[in-house]
Amino acid sequence: MWKEFKEFIMKGNVLELAVAVIIAGAFGAVVSSFVADVLMPPIGMAMGGVDFKDLVMELAPAVQEGDKVIKEAVVIRYGKWIQTIVDFLIIAFVIFMIVRSYNKMQPPPEPEPEGPSDVDLLTEIRDLLSKR
Repeated sequence: MWKEFKEFIMKGNVLELAVAVIIAGAFGAVVSSFVADVLMPPIGMAMGGVDFKDLVMELAPAVQEGDKVIKEAVVIRYGKWIQTIVDFLIIAFVIFMIVRSYNKMQPPPEPEPEGPSDVDLLTEIRDLLSKR
């Protein structure tokens, strides 16, 4: 069993997939940081000093006793959701460009050889039936 597992793991496709997953995770972190730390602050500033991390819709207020929070507020964090959508769009666009470039580098597919026409097939069937 160990030998089979070793053969499976050492196949090129598995190693390539592992590398792709690791690079994609790192790329996702870079894009998330780019959006949160570089892209969204100027957009928020242009919108009147909005910090997207603070954009929430409060459904239920926090319960407090003095300075101690008993129950956290229930909020919808739509600002964070907007940042996640921007992350996704950037990653999707980059993947689209990579796949598009890869497809352009591939040689055109060879045309499939033409098989016999319908008339040829019907003629062959007729001839086979007439021999019976």
